[in-house]
Amino acid sequence: MSKFWSPFVKDLVPYVPGEQPKLAKLVKLNTNENPYGPSPKAIAAMQAELGDSLRLYPDPNSDRLKQAVADYYGVSTAQVFVGNGSDEVLAHAFHGLFQHGKPLLFPDVTYSFYPVYCGLYGVPYEALALDEQFQIRVEDYARPNGGIIFPNPNAPTGCLLPLDAVERLLQGSPDSVVVVDEAYIDFGGETAIKLVDRYPNLLVTQTLSKSRSLAGLRVGIAVGHPDLIEALERIKNSFNSYPLDRMAIVGAAAAFEDETYFRKTCQLVIDSREQVVAALSGLGFEVLPSAANFIFARHPQKDAGELAAALREHGVIVRHFKQQRIAQFLRITIGNPEQNQALLDALRQVL
Repeated sequence: MSKFWSPFVKDLVPYVPGEQPKLAKLVKLNTNENPYGPSPKAIAAMQAELGDSLRLYPDPNSDRLKQAVADYYGVSTAQVFVGNGSDEVLAHAFHGLFQHGKPLLFPDVTYSFYPVYCGLYGVPYEALALDEQFQIRVEDYARPNGGIIFPNPNAPTGCLLPLDAVERLLQGSPDSVVVVDEAYIDFGGETAIKLVDRYPNLLVTQTLSKSRSLAGLRVGIAVGHPDLIEALERIKNSFNSYPLDRMAIVGAAAAFEDETYFRKTCQLVIDSREQVVAALSGLGFEVLPSAANFIFARHPQKDAGELAAALREHGVIVRHFKQQRIAQFLRITIGNPEQNQALLDALRQVL
């Protein structure tokens, strides 16, 4: 049936999301979901929205959510863009900001959606090697490029690039867009949003899937100079003029407004992460320094693929990437205390 496809489709290599198993009993530590539920205020806002008004289109501009984001970060609504998860926001950035014919730069170990979008939108790219400690070398990016993108903290490594290093990277490429993908920033980093007023080429993307426990709602944001935001709005309005539904707009806005709950659950995850890192180190694992809600670890005597399979036999799922440089690492989501204990108990048996 592929005779009906547009020619470019056969060459696409799509992104493969983490497994969403159908078995309820598994301890699921493979997709970096938050173990704590969304803010009760977000749930209440969505329940209040559930009614006759669903027959009406949502606000195409999602003004209520943009205002909540602008208030939270101290920016103007003209500096805020929202979309269906940060993946859609990133797609619009690839489409609208990176098609300049020069190569897009990103790390060799990074979010695997970046090369997928390059394939989808015909963007040439170069993957620049992380150093031996899996850290970004800022000086490598000070070269001609059609844009730069990287997650901070990086995924799947969890390593954080400090804000002063982000600023040095921006200064090295003043004539191209730098996208800092902050899906995990709330678990230990400092957001680059505080730099957007000084750097018109900076776009910061975030998601409500991780630190605000709304992965099932699909909401992402971008903050940057109004000129960059306008490019994203033009793409969005040529693609899907009502991206966020009524539930998503009110639920996401309420999540930003409930800072107390947000801080509390982030801290619970951070505390658990430090405990899991200490326990894994005690079991002989090498764990990269993480500022995310997951850790990246390898055991010097055990094959990562075999470890992942053995953990699964014990009812615990973690993520194993086959990419050469990281094939001996496991990416392990930080769960609640019971889930973390199940992981550690299973590992002790396996080892």
